[in-house]
Amino acid sequence: MLTRLGPALVILLLTGPIAFGLAGTVLPAFGFLPVLGGMELTLRHFRDLFSEPAIFTSASLSLTMGLATAFISLLTVMLFIAGYAGTRAIGRVQHLVSPLLSLPHAAAAFGLAFLIAPSGMLARLISPELTGWQRPPDLLIVNDPMGLAMMAGLIVKEIPFLLLMTLAALPQAPLPQTRMLAASLGYGRMAGFLLGLWPVIYRQIRLPVFAVIAFASSVVDVGIILGPTRPAPLAVRLVEWMDDPDLSMRNLASAGALLQLGVTGLALALWLGLERLGAALCTRMAMHGWRFRRDALIRAAALAAMVLAAAIVLAGLCSLLLWSFAGLWQFPDALPSSFTLRTWMRTLPSILEPLRMTLLAGLLSTPIASLLAILCLMNEDETRRRPGRGALTLLYLPLLIPQVAFVFGLQLFLVYAGMLATLPALVLAHLVFVMPYAYLSLKDPWYAFDRRYDQIAAGLGKGRARRFFSIRLPVMLRAVLTTAAVGFAVSVGLYLPTVLVGAGRLTTVTSEAVALASGGNARVIGAYAFWQMFLPAAGFAVATFMPTLIFRRFRGMQV
Repeated sequence: MLTRLGPALVILLLTGPIAFGLAGTVLPAFGFLPVLGGMELTLRHFRDLFSEPAIFTSASLSLTMGLATAFISLLTVMLFIAGYAGTRAIGRVQHLVSPLLSLPHAAAAFGLAFLIAPSGMLARLISPELTGWQRPPDLLIVNDPMGLAMMAGLIVKEIPFLLLMTLAALPQAPLPQTRMLAASLGYGRMAGFLLGLWPVIYRQIRLPVFAVIAFASSVVDVGIILGPTRPAPLAVRLVEWMDDPDLSMRNLASAGALLQLGVTGLALALWLGLERLGAALCTRMAMHGWRFRRDALIRAAALAAMVLAAAIVLAGLCSLLLWSFAGLWQFPDALPSSFTLRTWMRTLPSILEPLRMTLLAGLLSTPIASLLAILCLMNEDETRRRPGRGALTLLYLPLLIPQVAFVFGLQLFLVYAGMLATLPALVLAHLVFVMPYAYLSLKDPWYAFDRRYDQIAAGLGKGRARRFFSIRLPVMLRAVLTTAAVGFAVSVGLYLPTVLVGAGRLTTVTSEAVALASGGNARVIGAYAFWQMFLPAAGFAVATFMPTLIFRRFRGMQV
């Protein structure tokens, strides 16, 4: 009976807040907001929106971010997988980029900013010997008007995500057989993979690619840190309007949220067109017999791109950590002249409350999401029915709909319910986004479990609960803990739901770090960003070492 509640609770959890949130966004956009005296439907707020300076420039920036981020990230992953699937290089790169998946986008954005800024680590390493710079150059690199820095920050963060999604789908494709067939027909390694296997794999990762497009076209925290400012991307401007002391700006922000929804929808529609174009190109290649036997250079470039993406993020994180301990550090010195704990001692009192709230939100939302994921998977075992495309689309719904499109309305609903800036509301908001990752992380290990163990225990008369706690859970403990670590990392990195649902009274490490971005104090930002890195890393460390500790006498269960 309890397992049957799992899918129902997940559906309610995912559709309820989104439905109320969209309603709370749509109605104010058309002027219906009784609390502010708006009782009639009107299009005035859309007219005001389209008369805002450079609003279409902001929208085009968001559209470009979504498409370019997904295209470059997917192209990099596709070429790397095509060139190295089935080789040891795949495992090595996977071990290199997998830890980056848990890193919050804001922390990666700060790391990139500290790396490429005019006074950043790269400029210091090559100055003055190669550049002649004795002071930081007057170059607009971070917050550039074209959004190139923001695009780079999104790309290096989405590459690990798409790589791991692709690796999860790879075992479902007949790699050895297709490779042998393509080689016998004279195709190069990459061409044979792209023509024979990539269509099968892409169907498995299509929804994650859509999620990347939706996120990149509507991201707020990365836009604040790395994005252009005059004008800012659309989602960043919407948050500014929502935070405006003039409450009438909420109508304008709601109208803008619907515009953001349209921009993301347009990005997805254009991507569908690119899919058709890519399919036609592959068909043309096959029909003309283009075999591309000499692909060593492209393979090397794909490997270099993967390693470079990971190296950029890791170097940026090292730069952040260095700044948090830096004393006097004048340009162009490559290292600080002294190291000190002064920044940590000064920020410790102010960071305790955000740290406490981060832990509370993560440690409450993660177990609930993990439990619901287990109940759903147990129900699938009992009914012997796996979720179809519709169910998976529902699961991806919070990732496919721009956050600003429904979190604005969810905030309004919480105001009416008297729950704004309360811990239960914050946990609920985090749970909406943690739940999809929890299910997707646990799904494949759950399906891989050998059911013969369960059947033997049932034959010995053991009940369902006894079989679960005595056999299934111990065997899958590492997978369950990894799922919890993924969910906790997602919770730590959430910015917009925390800012709007917390209403400035419930703050987390991420919301405080992004708020410090405008201040420019590199040392304080480095200290906050360290906690953004440390908390998810600590969760994965627990997930890695706890099974080893628990099963230290059982070598076979430590694998």
